[in-house]
Amino acid sequence: MMSQPVSGRLPDFPWDKLTDHAATARSHPDGVVDLSVGTPVDPTPEVVQQALRDAADSPGYPTTIGLETTRQAAIDWLARRHGVTGLGLDGVLPVIGSKELIGSMALHLGIGPGDLIGYPALAYPTYEVGAALAGAESLATDSLTAFGPRTPRLLWLNSPANPSGRVLPLDHLRKVVEWCRERGTILVSDECYIECAWEGERPLSILDPQVSGGSHDGLLAVHSLSKRSNLAGYRCAFVAGDPALVGELLAVRKNLGLQMPGPQQRAMIAALEDDEHVERQHATYAARRTQLKRALESAGFRIDHSEASLYLWATRDEDCWTTVADLAQQGILVAPGDFYGAAGRQHVRVAFTATDERVAAAVARLSA
Repeated sequence: MMSQPVSGRLPDFPWDKLTDHAATARSHPDGVVDLSVGTPVDPTPEVVQQALRDAADSPGYPTTIGLETTRQAAIDWLARRHGVTGLGLDGVLPVIGSKELIGSMALHLGIGPGDLIGYPALAYPTYEVGAALAGAESLATDSLTAFGPRTPRLLWLNSPANPSGRVLPLDHLRKVVEWCRERGTILVSDECYIECAWEGERPLSILDPQVSGGSHDGLLAVHSLSKRSNLAGYRCAFVAGDPALVGELLAVRKNLGLQMPGPQQRAMIAALEDDEHVERQHATYAARRTQLKRALESAGFRIDHSEASLYLWATRDEDCWTTVADLAQQGILVAPGDFYGAAGRQHVRVAFTATDERVAAAVARLSA
């Protein structure tokens, strides 16, 4: 008997539903302003490009665990920028993009049928995909009491959040860490937008001693260089935390040959060691965010949360697809909120990663 095809095991790829609206937006006389996906458009920093060029001669296989210098660069960055202490080389693993890691995490940790995975009520779809791929049950909720008597094997946090830009406060993070440790639940925090903060409280890593109590037991944090360093095309990311959990991931990934290429590791080191390009990019995004936020508010939108990440979580208190269709008529393409769960059905996610010229075009159209 043939196994069930992937199309039956996994949720539909959400962006396929945007095809008709994308065609409408592209038909605008001045071209489309695509704010539906948070893909970087600004140049990869020169210091990173040079590191890649210098490492181009790389004839041998890389190791799955990665270079010691790559892992040390990640440790130093977490300490310097985010106050994380007590992390050793055995607690860091370079990976080939954070989405691949998130989608395979449950499977690689031995979670499967009969197990339960929790993730936020508003969530990046890959958490659900990862649970489905492993054959586990999943529950989208922001309430720990929603699990009732059941204990999830794995719980995902995402702060700053995609799509809403919400930042979880210290007290909440501490509470979740304590709850998971009491139950033996693995807690994984997706922190890919941690350096994309604009207002309010500074985002905290789950590995920050204020949150973790100085122990990384049962905790993992996922970090990506795609957003902070315009490295989406390089697929540079890493996971850090509990050495026992990192070791489990490493053992599986060795058998699968999942190895970050050597040149990318050198580029990753350069990106993690250089703060200057991060500050420049942060200022660029801040300016684009300010312009779009003002234009959306003047056009009758309310912006909820959005204190961090690369998105504005916008609503006119109407069905999200009505908003998508209306903006597509103006040549502006955004992501409907229900891509991220039922809780988002009256919002749209508006990325501010487009070029200055395209952001200006969107502002002009919204103002008109």
